[in-house]
Amino acid sequence: MSDNTSPQSPSRRHFVGAVAATVAAGSLSQFAVAETNPAIAQVAQAGNGDKTAIRPLRVHVPESQLVDLRRRIKATRWPERETVADDSQGVPLAMMQELARHWATGYDWRKCEAKLNSLPQFVTEIDGLDIHFIHVRSKHENAMPLIVTHGWPGSVIEQFKIIDPLTNPTAHGASASDAFHLVIPSLPGYGFSGKPTTTGWGPERTARAWVVLMKRLGYEKFAAQGGDLGGVVCNVMGKLAPPELLGIHVNFPATVPADISKALQAGDPPPSSLTDDERHAYEQLASAAKKRRAYALEMGTRPQTLYGLSDSPVALASWLLDHGDGYVQPAAALTAAVFARPVNGESAGELTRDDVLDDITLYWLTNTGISAARFYWESHFNFLASADVSVPTAVSVFPRENYQAPRSWTERAYHNLVYYNRLDKGGHFAAWEQPQLFAEEVRAGLRSLRQ
Repeated sequence: MSDNTSPQSPSRRHFVGAVAATVAAGSLSQFAVAETNPAIAQVAQAGNGDKTAIRPLRVHVPESQLVDLRRRIKATRWPERETVADDSQGVPLAMMQELARHWATGYDWRKCEAKLNSLPQFVTEIDGLDIHFIHVRSKHENAMPLIVTHGWPGSVIEQFKIIDPLTNPTAHGASASDAFHLVIPSLPGYGFSGKPTTTGWGPERTARAWVVLMKRLGYEKFAAQGGDLGGVVCNVMGKLAPPELLGIHVNFPATVPADISKALQAGDPPPSSLTDDERHAYEQLASAAKKRRAYALEMGTRPQTLYGLSDSPVALASWLLDHGDGYVQPAAALTAAVFARPVNGESAGELTRDDVLDDITLYWLTNTGISAARFYWESHFNFLASADVSVPTAVSVFPRENYQAPRSWTERAYHNLVYYNRLDKGGHFAAWEQPQLFAEEVRAGLRSLRQ
């Protein structure tokens, strides 16, 4: 883990000063139950009542909640097996029962809790909502500040494995000049961030909040990175183009031209004018629209109906797992991780069954299945439609992503494309599956933006 105590930079002094001011108010040694996550996370309260103060957070889940979780898993009333030999009817029964067996008898949440508590975690109120974030500073003084945003069905847990490679690059075969100071927030309604009680917390408001967060931490210039919904937020940040934003790196780019979107919505065959790469992307997008977007449609229109996500651990787990990649649903890496072996020749990379359960368990303990789903309801544009972004942009295209963005579409969507690369392994959960490769992509993609 990188040294989080390196002194001297203006950003570091600003951050330390903000925390020191709260200490001086006499409150950091007294922890109170966090308002947004009763009984599982403790947040230091600012002595002067200033909720915009940067307040340390620590996680501790009462054993009674873990006992109740295991009891509920064991009490699951299972349906009959699907009537097909593939996953075309949804997450297969055998996959869910294997995951539930391990979840109830072999899984240890305390390991994830210890990892969370080993990282510098904080909460600050922005625009009336508590935002949770991990803040890890590099020991390398000239490191680039970078805010990394997770997606759905993810959380900050997705980024655990990239923290050290990005903040401590010299320990991973890279140069000190490639170092980053990392800020990894939980999206509104996710994890330990607050659950919005009014409408309006979609990608646009979140993007503006991230700018406030980085400035509050003392970063005068910074870059942004994201995949899935994190990529959506990054794209909005790019469109807003605040003067502090150096550029963005996305591994879930929004590149689909308007005429292609129109053809997809009409269910038309691929236009004859498409190149091979464009045709492949079109076929991936068409397949996803026809067979793999039911979860997004429900969350985008009727998220409150999903009461089972709050009542049943297995219902929550199956809903979170039903997310595809460029070829199959559930994503190949998730299936391979659950069974702890390659499935149909596909590997999980570095993603493990316990990684998957760490993420699902966080959703369960924070009861954020529905509040996270509402982010889709709050989103009012096509996530994949051409981004029309002019800030410097780096794009990494992983082969198992939902679709492989062609360079031709990418250049039209991002008007200042500084980096484009197609990888030979990795998928939708790239930071989880291939953390070393992912870190290399972030370094390479943003290298030209360093000042």
